[in-house]
Amino acid sequence: MTKLIAIDLDGTLLNEKNEISENNKQALLDSQAEGIEVVIATGRAHFDVQTIFKNTGMKTWIIGANGATIHRPNGELFHHIPMKHEDALDSLKWLEHEEFYYEIFSKEAILTPQNGRERLMIEMDRLLSANPNISVEELNQAMAKQFSQTGFSYIGSPAELNEMNIDIYNILAFSFDDEKLNKGQVQFKDHKDLTVVSSANHNFELEHKDASKGNAMAILAKKLGIHLADTAAVGDSFNDLSMLKTAGRSAAMGNAPDAIKEAAQSVTLSNHEDGVAHFINSLRER
Repeated sequence: MTKLIAIDLDGTLLNEKNEISENNKQALLDSQAEGIEVVIATGRAHFDVQTIFKNTGMKTWIIGANGATIHRPNGELFHHIPMKHEDALDSLKWLEHEEFYYEIFSKEAILTPQNGRERLMIEMDRLLSANPNISVEELNQAMAKQFSQTGFSYIGSPAELNEMNIDIYNILAFSFDDEKLNKGQVQFKDHKDLTVVSSANHNFELEHKDASKGNAMAILAKKLGIHLADTAAVGDSFNDLSMLKTAGRSAAMGNAPDAIKEAAQSVTLSNHEDGVAHFINSLRER
């Protein structure tokens, strides 16, 4: 019997308009009414998730920053695994040198360079000049989605972090240049204290080696006295793999890459077909 279900946001619970459909919302409310712990497990910051859910009439546990944080339904921090400060600063120094747009997830804000959007516009112009057949609309949508988050704060350079006494949970690097992204993933993939994951086509993310959605899900299940066999998870991207492998039952979204579908026990409908609601309903049939 499913007692906890962990649900990714982007590409999973959120549809193509970045909204929670009525069918998905009702499925979550019904699950809570049945006593099932609904957990949002996302790469987003917890305060961004709270904004998305503010008009839904529900509060849930939130696994944020790809598992680096766990917040209670009332918003209190329950568990966290910040990056080592030195690792974060060294990573940011490299990203600065390579002129990446990046986001630094802290407890209260998403820190990003003051000229970050300018960097992306320059990169987009270069890409379109070299590849005029690329869809401008698709690039603009990806950039708009990235900037739609809540809680941005701007810094002149990573050096400012030396004067800030903050925990850094996650660093997201974003680029439209695939070669640049690959270079970044190669740069960090063998770092002994960091994990590199990707949550979308144009990014990679850095976090503490022990931070993952799967680890956070196991920690939360233990806290709630729920066996992992009685958990379920649904997601669409590579940062979801750990929780899909940890959960007792798992589903990949219909819009997920083939590698994610192969790793999950089942495949549900896409995010614009209420795939989350479909998966939750399938749990009741068993």
